[in-house]
Formats: sequence, C-alpha cells, structure tokens
Amino acid sequence: MISKKIESEKATVKAMIEIYCKANHGGKAVCEDCKNLIDYALLRTDKCKYKEMKPACQKCVTHCYKPEYRERIKEVMRFSGPRMIFTHPILAIRHLMS
Repeated sequence: MISKKIESEKATVKAMIEIYCKANHGGKAVCEDCKNLIDYALLRTDKCKYKEMKPACQKCVTHCYKPEYRERIKEVMRFSGPRMIFTHPILAIRHLMS
C-alpha cells in the first residue's frame, strides 16, 4: 500500500513537470521527453529506501537520480516551484512543508 505522503510527492513532481513542459515545450499534452522524466521521477520515488521517512529530494543525503535526470529535475523545480502556488496551491504548500 502506498502512503498519502508518497502519493502527494508523486502528484507534486508530476504537476511540476507538466507546468514546465506546457510553458517551455508549447503543447497541450506533455511531450515525450517530459513524459520520460515523469516516469523516471515516479519510479525513483517508488524505489526510495526511506519510504515514509522520505525527506524532500533536495534535503536527502542519498541522491538516487542519475546526474542528467537530477539536473533536469532541478531545472523543472526552479521553474515550476514559484508557479505551483497558482495552479496547485495545496500541493505547493505540502511540498514546502516537507
């Protein structure tokens, strides 16, 4: 069974990538590159060894993303983070509190 915390984290990263993609890649649907990033991020979240005790990725001592994905997700989060409050306020607040 997947916890509410993990589900919230997955929804947040998915929403952030969707915001980034729509603004930077111009489509209504998520492009293939960003879909790949979503799949990778969700997989890494599912495989996190900390499970319920999982901190926000930037605060984690174990970085489980491959370097190229880590750079991409950092770029997405820098762009989407400030915009989340307008599109997904509850997810944004939960993310800030984690």
